[in-house]
Amino acid sequence: MKQKLYEIAHSRAGDKGNTLTLSLIPYDEKDFELLHREATAEKVKEHLKEIVQGEIIRYDLPNIAAFQFVCQRALSGGVTTSLVMDTHGKTLSYALLEMEIDV
Repeated sequence: MKQKLYEIAHSRAGDKGNTLTLSLIPYDEKDFELLHREATAEKVKEHLKEIVQGEIIRYDLPNIAAFQFVCQRALSGGVTTSLVMDTHGKTLSYALLEMEIDV
C-alpha cells in the first residue's frame, strides 16, 4: 500500500546559498522506523530529481525522531542570484511531503 509522506509527517525547509535543507518529522514517533526505511536519500533524490541537481545527504536524528536532508545545488544558485519564484526553497518542504512511500 502506498501513502504520501504528508499523511504521517511534516517538514520544514531552510537554505544557505545554493544548498537546501529539509527536515522530515513524523507526527507519531512510532513512524520513525518506517520513515528510516522508506525515506532514503536515494528515494528523495529520485523524487526531487527535477529540483535538486546535486547530492542529497540524509542525517538521522533518532533522539528527536527526525531526519535532515541536505540537498546540494537545489536553489538555482541561491537567493541573491536565482530568478526562480521561491529563492529560499520554502515550498520545497511540500514537494518532499508529496513523495509516496510503501507502508
